Amino acid sequence: MENSHLPHDHGQKIEGMSERMPSEEAFQAVSEIFKQLGDGSRTRIFWLLCHCEECVINISALVGMSSPAVSHHLRQLKAGGLIVSRREGKEVYYRAADTQAARLLHRVIEEMMELACPFC
Repeated sequence: MENSHLPHDHGQKIEGMSERMPSEEAFQAVSEIFKQLGDGSRTRIFWLLCHCEECVINISALVGMSSPAVSHHLRQLKAGGLIVSRREGKEVYYRAADTQAARLLHRVIEEMMELACPFC
């Protein structure tokens, strides 16, 4: 999009911006990933699963939540592709997915913790 087609011409060099801008669907997909971490409990569970593989009962004990509440968050994280599970007998174990998105979100959480919490 050239400056002459914009409602206000501020003299900025933004030629071709509309052609380079990702689709609305692409932004929606990114937004859905970030929604997964819009809840502090879910972010904490995801962070934990980036560092270990654990069952619902132990995750519940580690984060101080009921098993049904943890299960709810795990379902959301799994639906979002951020965690995976494996069954061993009657027990199901969860861990962070080995994906670029999960690794990046883990790094973002770690770095944001450093910014937000000077005592960490």
